[in-house]
Amino acid sequence: MNALKSTSEWISQYPALDAVVALQPTLWLNPDRAAMDKPLNLPLNENDLQQARAFMEKYAPYILQTFPEASSTGGRIISPLHEINTFRNYRNSHSQQLIAGRFFLKCDHALPVAGSIKARGGFYEVLYFAHQLAVKNNLIRENETADFSLPTFRSLFSRYTIGVGSTGNLGLSIGIISAQLGFQVNVYMSRDAKEWKKNLLRKKGAHVIEEPGDFGIAISKGRKETRDNPLGYFVDDENSRQLFLGYSVAAHEVQQQLKQLDIPVDKDHPLFVYSPCGVGGSPGGVLWGLKMMYGDNVHSFFVEPTHAPSVLTGLITGEMEKICVQDIGIDNHTEADGLAVGRPSAFATAITKKLVSGIYTIEDNTLFQLLKELYNTEKIFVEPSAAAGLIGPEKILSSDYLKKNHIDPTTVTHVAWSTGGNLMPEEVRKTFLTRE
Repeated sequence: MNALKSTSEWISQYPALDAVVALQPTLWLNPDRAAMDKPLNLPLNENDLQQARAFMEKYAPYILQTFPEASSTGGRIISPLHEINTFRNYRNSHSQQLIAGRFFLKCDHALPVAGSIKARGGFYEVLYFAHQLAVKNNLIRENETADFSLPTFRSLFSRYTIGVGSTGNLGLSIGIISAQLGFQVNVYMSRDAKEWKKNLLRKKGAHVIEEPGDFGIAISKGRKETRDNPLGYFVDDENSRQLFLGYSVAAHEVQQQLKQLDIPVDKDHPLFVYSPCGVGGSPGGVLWGLKMMYGDNVHSFFVEPTHAPSVLTGLITGEMEKICVQDIGIDNHTEADGLAVGRPSAFATAITKKLVSGIYTIEDNTLFQLLKELYNTEKIFVEPSAAAGLIGPEKILSSDYLKKNHIDPTTVTHVAWSTGGNLMPEEVRKTFLTRE
């Protein structure tokens, strides 16, 4: 249906698309953001968040036992919150917009085992599926914790196949934990997936199925082939409740880290979060979790490539997952492989619509510039898509958002969410750091 409407017709109906279609970096502020003290009729509640957190705590010993990389976190999928003053000072000396307030990097590029934000949702969903299988087959009771390293469980899991469509990082997360548990795992990788990610997946025991099309094609094929298998389970990045809940657990982690730093989050000390966005599940889960913790005192902004603004397109038009960027004449080609998504998540975007403060788009060359600046100033390496949030404070502080919301810029705590890059081979890092 959407393909029958021309690009000019879309723009005529939704003028905010004009700059988006022209591939210009754009800031869009959400007119539908709702106050948290009103009924929102969301499909999840705070009890779901607490149960997800408790579940991951329950299986931290298994992760610790299975993955030596997780020893420093006690088997918990958690990452540091690092203040980036040197980077901020550099930006302040090279930009017209000074960054007021404190500025942190949430270092999900350093998450143990899978090295990206996708470790949160991916590990949660696969472990949850494994737990439910064990209950269904009378190996444990619902409230018990299984020792998945035992042969009984591995024998059961080996009969099942887990499938996932991915541009890279989700595939790594699902592939690593699924293969370790003993599942057969098929990762359907889009054309945007980097070769080193495919090679690492194969090394971990996953079957990589390369697709010549974009993420939409990869996930559609993976969904069909997996669901055609009576013993198949598809991790659906476009519709998954469990992935979303896994990402949301990060909110409690941030709350504890800010408390340790004696940083309040309240009406007079708001928290601004800038999250790279692909299909919208991981930033949406984080956003929802933070809203459960802080209500209207947290302000969240998503970041998408100018060539892949899928969530932005869905929200501006109100078509949500029913529209893709190709419908408005955008090619969905970007070096930010984790964000190379043409159609937003149905589950996440319905929640995001009511909670997100805004979305800004960013060009690929700016991602590489920020990546290098972060490395040169802080000696922190992230992949291109993970650098997207670093320019967030400048974008929002230079808009009228703070004035409209009666916020003093000096009272804001800024957090740019870093999403991946820790597992990247050294030779690939060098090509990014030396890129002109």
